[in-house]
Amino acid sequence: MLKIMLIAIPVLVIVLVVIAALQPSDFRITRTATISAPPGIVFAQVNDLHKWEAWSPWAKMDPTAKVNFEGPPAGTGAGYTWAGNNKVGDGHMTITESQPNDRIRFKLEFRKPFEATNTAEFTFKAEGNQTVVTWTMAGTNTFMFKLFGLFMNCDKMVGGQFEQGLADLNVVAKAAGKAQPFNTPA
Repeated sequence: MLKIMLIAIPVLVIVLVVIAALQPSDFRITRTATISAPPGIVFAQVNDLHKWEAWSPWAKMDPTAKVNFEGPPAGTGAGYTWAGNNKVGDGHMTITESQPNDRIRFKLEFRKPFEATNTAEFTFKAEGNQTVVTWTMAGTNTFMFKLFGLFMNCDKMVGGQFEQGLADLNVVAKAAGKAQPFNTPA
């Protein structure tokens, strides 16, 4: 029995390493929701990092996380550093592109619980008095992420957080929209 285990364990490890190595080198997680507010109002909630606490799923996971804002209050160059519990970790994000009512891109730099640099993007598309918002995060799968992905569905896990964030963004944007009525262009 011991001989079988001494052979089986290394074989299993080799099989896992090979399977992990064959996983995709890049990942992309995307979720879309229709928000009950016009693009300008929704855009403002995402473009101003000070407003993220009201809807970000990670702000709710650790309301005592230490945060620091850098650069301009909103738009390109605005930055946000966080250090929190093991659910939110430690990192920095910077808005690298901000096109009003259309798109916002971020550079995400995670330091804990793992190191990674990813890109996130929000796009906004008007549909009547509503906005279709797409939230995407993309990056490179390191070997450890490939191995982790064999046991955990990262798309489902992070995608679920995106879905919750978009639902909360809907609530916040609707409230902001009531304070600023939608003006239909002539």
